[in-house]
Amino acid sequence: MKHIIFYSGGLGSWATAKRVIERHGKENVILLFTDTMMEDEDLYRFLDDTEKDFGTEITRLADGRDVWQVFKDTRFLGNSRIAKCSHILKQDKSREWIEANYKPGECILYLGIDWTEEHRRKSPIKNWHPYTVEFPMCEEPFVNKIDNIKELESRGINIPRLYDKGFSHNNCGGFCVRAGQGHFINLLKEMPERYKYHEEKEQEMLKFLDRDDVSILTRTKNGQKETLTLKQLRKEYETEPQQIDMFDVGGCGCFVDD
Repeated sequence: MKHIIFYSGGLGSWATAKRVIERHGKENVILLFTDTMMEDEDLYRFLDDTEKDFGTEITRLADGRDVWQVFKDTRFLGNSRIAKCSHILKQDKSREWIEANYKPGECILYLGIDWTEEHRRKSPIKNWHPYTVEFPMCEEPFVNKIDNIKELESRGINIPRLYDKGFSHNNCGGFCVRAGQGHFINLLKEMPERYKYHEEKEQEMLKFLDRDDVSILTRTKNGQKETLTLKQLRKEYETEPQQIDMFDVGGCGCFVDD
């Protein structure tokens, strides 16, 4: 039996890998990383460091396209409701590899959802059927982000830098179409050049689609739902920052959502 961890390069998937390796041995574990070709450079450093620490080679997959190329090819701008980037670059690529190498009874799949996210278990169980999906971090002993950071420090491994910059995950270089206003403002403050890149890419996409009624972000104002482009968000933050919902951070849903 092989034990396959969807290894994103974040704290949750690292803690999951650690627990599964302790239970089943590194020789029976596969760390499966799917590259969006838009990751933060420090993610690859973290992969290398943890690969050496675990003593097992990471299996690395890539579609070859990045998020914006997928949006253009599908003629659809991702948003919090539909993220084709996640499906194509993460889920589809992983499924293709798993189905080519293992039958449902030959492996167990693992996700880094923890005990605070029990509600997120239903979709991946359904999506991956008839494969078995398990969530070791939803089981005792319960640990939190601080515990994981301390454990990494004890092993001499620096946490991915995006966490130190205030991001909630280590995916797509701090970009995510499922993120909220607060998350993007953090990207603007911490990595302005990277924000500028995505702002320009969104504008390019609107021109490509010949649309002015779509955007990554949306909000409800005066009871009406409206679009909110990254360009508009930046301008509002520069002039009326009090209008920004900094508590709207959203979250990465790769491998979790339908």
